[in-house]
Amino acid sequence: MKKLNLDQEEKKVLSDYDKGKYKKAVRLQKIGREYETIARFTLKKSKNINIRLSERDLQKMKSRAAEVGIPYQTMVAAVIHQYVNDKIKAQM
Repeated sequence: MKKLNLDQEEKKVLSDYDKGKYKKAVRLQKIGREYETIARFTLKKSKNINIRLSERDLQKMKSRAAEVGIPYQTMVAAVIHQYVNDKIKAQM
């Protein structure tokens, strides 16, 4: 097995992991699976669109998508899908 050269922070993380200090992000995994399912049904037959978003909204969307481990385009499609199927309401 190859020996890794870890810095102090990496060694601490590895030590904490070995001691069982980290727990699975079950809720995050569940949300990711939900979005994956939504995306699968939403994107069966897709049509391209162009949309203008503020840079801030786009960055937030990318960040939220990264948190659940899906592409941001998939998350945008999932949000639209939920909205048109009355699962979420617009708050304007």
